[in-house]
Amino acid sequence: MIDFTKIDYLKEGNDKQKRAYEVLTKYRIFEILSCYSPILAGTIPIEIDIEGSDLDIICEVDFRFEEDFLDDIAFSKMISLDTEVNVENLIIDGQKSIVLNFMLDEFPVEIFGQNKPTTAQNAYRHMIAEYKILQEKGEEFKQKIIELKKQGIKTEPAFGLLMNLENPYEDLLKF
Repeated sequence: MIDFTKIDYLKEGNDKQKRAYEVLTKYRIFEILSCYSPILAGTIPIEIDIEGSDLDIICEVDFRFEEDFLDDIAFSKMISLDTEVNVENLIIDGQKSIVLNFMLDEFPVEIFGQNKPTTAQNAYRHMIAEYKILQEKGEEFKQKIIELKKQGIKTEPAFGLLMNLENPYEDLLKF
């Protein structure tokens, strides 16, 4: 299985993955966020992305030091001063979360932080489950997921539709 905790696998992937690797390394994203155990999650790593899919980067953030996290991003020159950054504090899955959205070159980027290890966050767990399902069910299933996504259906509900899952967000975590 691919080690999704590092981004090296992107160098050998499809064109979008290779370009994602170039952008992530150009801006030193994983270097800057290294103390937050960043992982690229979502659809691009498992090749079910569509046009406009973002680079979802999950991080482990101790909210006692939330300002340090934001400062690390703001003062890193990862994003230029004129880049519009949307920052939200939310409660997701009962956990305090922080979400930053901005553009890097042609990619929308979402940095998501929770105070739990990145490999224990649902975004990572969903991606791993989806990857295993895609490996098991093959290319035709993968293309059906992509078609549903093109119709505006989010990833987990698309898996839910094709697999008859009652609650895909929870049921995928059981895989």
